[in-house]
Amino acid sequence: MMIRMTLAAVALAAGFGVGAAGAQTTATQKNDYSDKANWLCIPGKANDACAIDLTTTVVKADGSTSVERFKADPKAPIDCFYVYPTVSTDPGVVSDMTANAEELNVVKQQLARFGSKCRIFAPLYRQVTLTALRAGIAGTPLPGSMDPAVRQVGLNDVVDAWNWYLANENKGRGVVLIGHSQGSGVLQRMIPAEIEGKPVQKQLVSALILGSNLPVEAGKDTGAFKTIPLCRSANQTGCAISYVTFRDNVPPPAISRFGKVPTAGMEAACTNPAALAGGKGELKAYHSNGMAIASSSVAPPTWVKGKPQPSTPFVATPGLLTGQCVSKDGFNYLEVHVNADPADPRTDDISGDVVNAGQVMKDWGLHLIDVNVAMGNLVDVVGEQSKAYLAKAR
Repeated sequence: MMIRMTLAAVALAAGFGVGAAGAQTTATQKNDYSDKANWLCIPGKANDACAIDLTTTVVKADGSTSVERFKADPKAPIDCFYVYPTVSTDPGVVSDMTANAEELNVVKQQLARFGSKCRIFAPLYRQVTLTALRAGIAGTPLPGSMDPAVRQVGLNDVVDAWNWYLANENKGRGVVLIGHSQGSGVLQRMIPAEIEGKPVQKQLVSALILGSNLPVEAGKDTGAFKTIPLCRSANQTGCAISYVTFRDNVPPPAISRFGKVPTAGMEAACTNPAALAGGKGELKAYHSNGMAIASSSVAPPTWVKGKPQPSTPFVATPGLLTGQCVSKDGFNYLEVHVNADPADPRTDDISGDVVNAGQVMKDWGLHLIDVNVAMGNLVDVVGEQSKAYLAKAR
């Protein structure tokens, strides 16, 4: 059973977020990041957006199920600093600083589970909106959307939040940077300017640049980041993990914005969090169990034929997905294979395709679930990197 998203659900969009400009240039007054209201997640905040139910029903191939509980670690020895993707449905080109359902849901999908390995910091920022993205796709860009000053608004916000965090909360701790889509684009600009070559680089545990094209020199592990190589093992620190995802039976068409970069001699990075050294690995996905993804509600698949639907917010399907980084037709991407078995009672497919007017938008791949599809692997890697970082720091 395949569940497809409408264009209105493409909240985790990229491409437009990195290079897109546009917004009311009056929205440039600095935010006060000492005010916890300007954070989605930060230790000590009342009604923290990451303090949520992540209970998961684990569905095995034979149809048997069990319940996996989640517990954050308030004494985690490292921190995670997260920049979320394009989710805002605010009118206009740049969002406001109010956390709506879209912002609250995205940290549930992409971030909160890292709380078992790190303290979590997720600033609100004035991002290029989904409203602007949709207008651009439709060929009717919003007024002001080409103003080059506006693409700086979100970056400036995140840099301000980062500097406030370093001055007031970090206290010399190791930190993992996490981004997806527009958030990854912001980090790709922030890291060379604010981290590389500065003392804080020694505290970088890793950078997860997800759902975005991180340029590296062809056949090498550095490029846009000169001194931060791609991670090739879970014991490596000070490195980056980056990938975009496509189904193996729906590869990127020539028009895809994901999996390639325009610069000669460079290619899009692909690191498989299920097998950092290369090759295939089992993807430990945490599927949203019919919860709202951005501005659309998605009906859950029938996880097990003939059985009631799980009531938990997430579902895991061990053994269902395999991933490997591939280079095909000029694209580098994480290729996702569904190990379907019509003879067993478990679902034989996953949701995550972007669909417009009933047609799968192949150029987007599985961008909506770039993070969900490998969430368990990413959390495991961060846990191992934390141990390695702390061992070196002693």
